[in-house]
Amino acid sequence: MGLPLVGPALVVVLSLGLAGCTNEGAPSGAEPAAVKTTHTAVASSAAKLALAGETVRDSFGNVDFYITVPGDTLLAVATAYKLSEAKVAGFNGLQPGAPLTPGIRLRLIPEGPMPGASGAAIFDANGIPTAYTVEPEDSLAGITYRFNLTDEQLAEANKVAFTYEKGNVFFIRAGNHIQLQKNPVDSRSGSGASVNNSFGQTIFYTTVDGDSFDSLGYKFRCTTDQLLRWNTTLTADQPISAGTKVRLMPGEVPIDGAHGTFTTDADGIPLTYITAPGDTERQIAFRFGIPEIADLSSANRPLTGTGRVWYAFSDLSAGELAPGQTISLNLTKPINE
Repeated sequence: MGLPLVGPALVVVLSLGLAGCTNEGAPSGAEPAAVKTTHTAVASSAAKLALAGETVRDSFGNVDFYITVPGDTLLAVATAYKLSEAKVAGFNGLQPGAPLTPGIRLRLIPEGPMPGASGAAIFDANGIPTAYTVEPEDSLAGITYRFNLTDEQLAEANKVAFTYEKGNVFFIRAGNHIQLQKNPVDSRSGSGASVNNSFGQTIFYTTVDGDSFDSLGYKFRCTTDQLLRWNTTLTADQPISAGTKVRLMPGEVPIDGAHGTFTTDADGIPLTYITAPGDTERQIAFRFGIPEIADLSSANRPLTGTGRVWYAFSDLSAGELAPGQTISLNLTKPINE
């Protein structure tokens, strides 16, 4: 596999890259959106005005605790944070309808292990969950519910595009130690110039003062190991100088399933690729910052016939392409046959 990953916990980093630097693609075991349960704290403007107490928020701004003030009721707090009164009561060992005295620190998240999220968690001094070890029967829905996160926030905390990885297997697997929060980043970060490919993905970014491995990781969903591997001038645990042009895709670094050669335009945006033995559509897409296989297909539509693409496969079921073919990596300059 090209260059090896650093550490087993980073199994996601060479995932097939869809949005950002890591993998995307609907896993077969995904929770249907219609039945997924979440209680992320998103109160209405009216509800916010009705509550005057202080809150304890996580790194994403979700409210995990609320400090009561005179006049608060369980029902009012529950309504403000889109929870049932029974749930808020249960989280705090109270009965629905129980009166509230000022200064109570009400939990708005479950207190401990629960079905779908039965593993051990680490908390900071304010009671905000920061990390979690996945148990065998855990689910994405259970973990996001227990820790008051959305799928997107959980993915961001772990610097992946989505909560699944290569092979459509959740990185939420037994024994995995996952992050639940982001590290603080400089408010100046993320405002540098970007170079996007024809698929709308940022493949180069020029840093500004305040940028760091964490800020780039959260913004572009790249792990520090990925950034170091794709940018040999960067050094771990050292600041990234303003004005550094950072590569956000493997590009010149061959990876497993994408060992071939390629051409670029004057801005370094990939144009064409010559397939090598063992190359797959997914890994080619990842290497060159193409969001989905369907986008690679769009750049290689046949002019005639009903086929999805014009190029040939050596193993269609595995998405493995026949070697020696020149294919397009650019929507605006497709190759058709």
